[in-house]
Amino acid sequence: MAKILGNNLPNIPWQDAPEGYPYPMWRYNNNPVITRDNLFMANSIFNSAVVPYKDGFAGVFRVDFRSRDQKLVVGFSDDGITWNLKDKVIFEGYDPRLCLLEDKYYLSWVNHTPHGTTIGIAYTEDFEEWVQMEDACYPVARNGVLFPRKINGEYCLLIRPCDKGHTPYGDIYISRSLDLTYWGKHRFVMSPVKIWESTKVGAGPTPIETDEGWLMFYHGVLTSCNGFTYSIGAALLDKDEPWKVLHRADCYLLAPHEPYEVYGDVPNVVFPCCALTDAETGRIAVYYGAADTSVALAFTTIDKTIDYIKKNDLIK
Repeated sequence: MAKILGNNLPNIPWQDAPEGYPYPMWRYNNNPVITRDNLFMANSIFNSAVVPYKDGFAGVFRVDFRSRDQKLVVGFSDDGITWNLKDKVIFEGYDPRLCLLEDKYYLSWVNHTPHGTTIGIAYTEDFEEWVQMEDACYPVARNGVLFPRKINGEYCLLIRPCDKGHTPYGDIYISRSLDLTYWGKHRFVMSPVKIWESTKVGAGPTPIETDEGWLMFYHGVLTSCNGFTYSIGAALLDKDEPWKVLHRADCYLLAPHEPYEVYGDVPNVVFPCCALTDAETGRIAVYYGAADTSVALAFTTIDKTIDYIKKNDLIK
């Protein structure tokens, strides 16, 4: 049995799988958990990240306002399901990720610049005051995701280099740093391979450390005659050299099926940005953006996910 190497989280949001459910990831039956009604003047709230905080949870949320400006705000919850979002904007940009790293909460997000998107990095200790650091890369990049600890003395960041358009460049890379300021020693991680992810892939939640390697959930995008379809995939990366892919499922774990995933501002999207874990039980709760309109919640366990990856392994 695989083990999560991390903290226990006995109050993790959780719902058991429906009886006889055959797939490794299942949806919360009261989805979506966050909608535009959670904040005044919001057009949509999606692609957001949360972490355990004090006795409950804190998060940074992507809000596209009625002006369609893309901004980040903070929110708090006692149970990870019912959220109180603040109307104070902390940063411009979109698609945040959060992780606890060396006693600070680090935020990475897609930061707008006049020359294209970069990966913004900031940290906080209380979700009230934020310290913005230098951007982690030169334009243009998206999907910047920090690892939750140093690996061989270096901080690591997953990114997807791209151009100013929406889809070109579809590969995941990793960058490394000694100080979270100067980044380099870039390594290729993976490209799209199967049809369901054939347009591009991008890292999702903070990688989860296990005794078998780093579990990376990611999004894969298919371009069909009807547009894009975003689905959730998973891979295991080497613990000491995380640019090496050990195992990778050749099929998705979750794809748009429910009305709130199929219909919205951008149809047919499930986009994972956060995963909460409980080491004791192996439970994993994944927050994902649904149709670029709302935030939804899905569940799995470390055993179910890794078993699924290995049974459908792309790496022979």
